[in-house]
Amino acid sequence: MGTSIMITSGKGGTGKTSLTAGVSACLAALGQRVLCVDLDIGLRNLDLSLGLSDRALMDFRDVMECHATLSTAAVEHPDIQGLYLLTAPLSLEHLNQADFRRLIAEAKDCFDFVLMDSPAGLGEGFQLAMAAADRVIVVSATEPAALRDAQRAISQLIGRIPELHLVVNRVQPKLMDKLRTSIDNAMDMAGLPLLGVVPEDQTVTMAAAAGVPLVLMSHRGAAPAYLNIARRLLGQRVPLLRIR
Repeated sequence: MGTSIMITSGKGGTGKTSLTAGVSACLAALGQRVLCVDLDIGLRNLDLSLGLSDRALMDFRDVMECHATLSTAAVEHPDIQGLYLLTAPLSLEHLNQADFRRLIAEAKDCFDFVLMDSPAGLGEGFQLAMAAADRVIVVSATEPAALRDAQRAISQLIGRIPELHLVVNRVQPKLMDKLRTSIDNAMDMAGLPLLGVVPEDQTVTMAAAAGVPLVLMSHRGAAPAYLNIARRLLGQRVPLLRIR
């Protein structure tokens, strides 16, 4: 049986969706079968980041309401074997947590990893993802306000999900020394292990705009950080990426 991972943040602008796309592509490149599930109803950008916007015709509501099977609704990436996407419906109204848990349980029988891109904040998408998650990755930018917002999200998750991890994203290399204390404080206050540190990388934006997963466009900047996170999720002992 696979593992379901909720990827969330305390506020928008952290690069959460790009990280979801990047890490999922790296897991697939490492030989895993990966399903990305978009729960961010307001933005629904995961299909764009993965380059699958013209292929995803059905969403997870269609599966939950038995209008389609999971194998029909989940679309595979044409260039990355083992990477699939299940898109978000236009609305989460009348979807209950028990039915969503059953959907994710079915997905875990077919995939090694199910990555759920949860919206920032504590709304319906957050609650659905939390109900079905085995693990959580909380993504934060480096600003003190972003770290504080991440801690607010973490407070809702502690005690409900057995494994929580922190990823600090969009780190400016020249600020890394100054940020170490803030990152350490966030880890201490939240009691979370640090899963990864990802540098600011303009190629991430370029890849998303082009509809191409970053790992197909670049092997520098954020790409090796995503790969390190994927390897750590697989249980490999990989050091944190050194940001220069």
